[in-house]
Amino acid sequence: MRRHYKYYGLIALLILVLLAVFTAEIKADTDIDATDRYAWSDVSGWWDFYTTNNVEVGTSTLRGYAYSPAIGEIVLNCATTPNGDICSDSNFKVTNTDGGGNLSGCAWNDIIGWISFDCADYNCQGGNICTESNYQVTIDADGYFNGYAWNDVEGWISFNCSNNSGCSASDYKVRTNWRPGRMTGYLESSIIDTQREGGATLQSIIWQGTQPSGTSVDFQIAAATSTAGPWNYKGPDGTGSTWYGAECPVVGTSDPGAGPDKAICVDKTLTSDNQYLRYKVRLQSNLAQSQTPVVEDIVLNWSE
Repeated sequence: MRRHYKYYGLIALLILVLLAVFTAEIKADTDIDATDRYAWSDVSGWWDFYTTNNVEVGTSTLRGYAYSPAIGEIVLNCATTPNGDICSDSNFKVTNTDGGGNLSGCAWNDIIGWISFDCADYNCQGGNICTESNYQVTIDADGYFNGYAWNDVEGWISFNCSNNSGCSASDYKVRTNWRPGRMTGYLESSIIDTQREGGATLQSIIWQGTQPSGTSVDFQIAAATSTAGPWNYKGPDGTGSTWYGAECPVVGTSDPGAGPDKAICVDKTLTSDNQYLRYKVRLQSNLAQSQTPVVEDIVLNWSE
């Protein structure tokens, strides 16, 4: 038996996710924390990433410029300098190409020159010194910058006092509200009545829509003998920690999920003897947060 459940709420959810992605790329204000905003150089002192109100961490590049009272603007992207877009003259930027918070590339300051964020871009002209000094600026899951940048005049520029266990003396760091990794959205279905008092056995789930490369759609199932529940969503291991995503005949997780128009097998014992079903859908963007899946229709296949 097949039942179709079309939920336009899914589309609305995905529009919100997409808007969040696009907003992160084009908004004018900074996404740097108003308190955790300072990097440190032993030569020029504090580098403030908040005061200019234009530094943004994006899913592929950084934008805007920081400021130091000693040396002036530290420009993170040739497209967003104090003088506008100068990329036709000098094409540089600090990048976040994998969307995972592993920064690379170079910034520029008119007094000290190039600032390297990764040993693989040591001189910002193809020089790699990672075998001699393996440094890189990164952003962790809580939005904190870690590690060091390098400049031939300034030496090391520290983005977090924890780099040298110096937080007791000076508690400084840079933090962004951007987060690395996938964006995730969830939708719980309404209660589905199988109209079988003795229960029905859910065999598989098929969804229709699109799943761009790197994105994922998967499911959890809840079953009950009453519309009052309780509604405990479970995956292949019987807990809420895993998600059904593997294509039949495999019953298990898959990342990314099997994709549209593929039958996703579930544990048949989970729903047997239960008249009522619900499912939870998890939708994940790609790592760069530039693509999201779109679910248009969901089909549940069950037997008596």
